[in-house]
Amino acid sequence: MAPIGSLWGVLFQRQTKSILSAAAIAGLELDLKPVEFGVTNKSPEYLDKFAMGKIPAFESNDGFTLIEGASIARYAPESGLLGDSVRDAAQIDQWIHFVEHEISAYTDLISQLVKGFFPEKTYNEHIHKSLFERQERSLKFLEQCINTREFLVTDKITLADIVVAAVIQRAAGITLGAAERALYPNIFAHYAKVAADPRIKAIFGAAEFVEVPLAFAKVD
Repeated sequence: MAPIGSLWGVLFQRQTKSILSAAAIAGLELDLKPVEFGVTNKSPEYLDKFAMGKIPAFESNDGFTLIEGASIARYAPESGLLGDSVRDAAQIDQWIHFVEHEISAYTDLISQLVKGFFPEKTYNEHIHKSLFERQERSLKFLEQCINTREFLVTDKITLADIVVAAVIQRAAGITLGAAERALYPNIFAHYAKVAADPRIKAIFGAAEFVEVPLAFAKVD
């Protein structure tokens, strides 16, 4: 089968994992373009297609373009990943928006804080703690909701399950150490089930979980 379009993305991005997983389940091929952050997405050719310079980005064979991981992942006709009804689709969107804004956003902010992406003077322990607590609140809610379900919306994997699993995999490499993961058995059972699906197992790859949450290392 010929690729349906070109994707600029890298596998360490949770968004790219979601896109490639959706395509794999839908039986679609994508032409994965080589990407060098800060070079590829700043080139005139790239900015002519994608003015924000964001990665991942997608261009179909007829020139239709998309940015944002969840939107690109949605562009998989007849994938079965969007449920069987309008209500299913709405719930799928609900979970995608929830984990991106209430879990993943805090993972990214904490990662930037502790890895020194901001000047050292901007690191603040109270802000770090507040971000962690906000993420913790959302994880507790997700844990409770998954308690009686194999998958989040229907009786099979949907795009919501893929995006949630990708978000959790990244969080477990930054903010969720072994002690934190033990608090959320339902979430990590769900993650394991999704990531082990033979259609997408290679895309998710081996988990690189941390034993303790990443912490800011002050340089003397």
